[in-house]
Amino acid sequence: MKKKICILGSTGSIGQTTLQIISKNQKDFDVVLLSGNNNIKLLISQAKKFKPKYIYSNNFHFREKIKFFCKNNKIHFIDDLKLLKKAKFDITVAAISGIAGLIPTIDIIKFSKKILIANKESIICGWKFILKELKKKHCHFIPIDSEHFSIFNLIENKNINSIKNIYLTASGGPFFGKRINLKRVTPSQAVKHPNWKMGKKISVDSANLMNKVLEVIEASLIFNLPINKLKIIVHPQSLIHAIVEFKNGLSSMLYHYNDMKIPIINSLYDNFCNYKNVDKKLLSQNKLTFEEVNIKKNPSLKILKLKNVLNQNGFILISALNEILVQKFLDRKIIFTDIINKLLTILKSNLVKNYLKNHQIRHINDVFKVYNFSRSILN
Repeated sequence: MKKKICILGSTGSIGQTTLQIISKNQKDFDVVLLSGNNNIKLLISQAKKFKPKYIYSNNFHFREKIKFFCKNNKIHFIDDLKLLKKAKFDITVAAISGIAGLIPTIDIIKFSKKILIANKESIICGWKFILKELKKKHCHFIPIDSEHFSIFNLIENKNINSIKNIYLTASGGPFFGKRINLKRVTPSQAVKHPNWKMGKKISVDSANLMNKVLEVIEASLIFNLPINKLKIIVHPQSLIHAIVEFKNGLSSMLYHYNDMKIPIINSLYDNFCNYKNVDKKLLSQNKLTFEEVNIKKNPSLKILKLKNVLNQNGFILISALNEILVQKFLDRKIIFTDIINKLLTILKSNLVKNYLKNHQIRHINDVFKVYNFSRSILN
């Protein structure tokens, strides 16, 4: 029987990759819901090919265009996932980028048997609420970012207390090992990741290692580990994605080619797939290298030493401020180095210290209040 699939963010990098996999395995999957926000042309093209029962979008500007297409193609248009009512998906891929993905991720859990999440901001800002819903609805969760997918597999059936350290690997980004004036870096240079094909925001995060800071926070939440057990090392080949060091002297690492299809397809098939897309030999690389991160060259790592912000409120602030600053850089309103410099300055400020002292996250709406506070600082 075909597995019923829902893809939130089908026009993004992860969504497109998922559909590439499904298109080659159509006997196994039935795409029931697709969603997109800005790239409506691509969303409609995907809908023509996969013929979903539902299209979800809350983009007001393209609402009538999508509704017109849906009406002519006998597709149900929804702008609120709660309208699904009795729908049930075997697998949901939650890949809406940024904080915009949080509410849809939480809302879709009640309709999903298994959810694959590829959205750092949703986990960092709302893991407390996501986890509550996962438990309540008995929905199985798998992280599909390569690092967290690797950790998930490496520590499965292991006693969490047996872990000494976990190492997340970083490629180093497009500027690693190069002599370049970072103050003159352009958005087009920053988004050219050497090993991965990713969206603009995460590519910029990779260029200044902010993605690893966020991944450390994300891993600490998902796996319920203290941040000081999570380390970052540079591995330019991007073939080892995580290393788990156990207290008994043994270490395990997970190797796979730098292709997001691998964690996605293994999650779709529960690790029982026959992956045929790799034409390289297992050890095609001459060597695998690992280096310590130079914190002077990568000041983003200083964030993980700011104890006053390493809490639920602080995590949201870090994620929200970074998201806003990256967009300002992409819009050419600030220079590349301003992203981390401004972020560190704000996080160390008395304004933030007082805010964190006087605000608690009790309701999902509180997450967006913190986000709005972050935007007010940067306006």
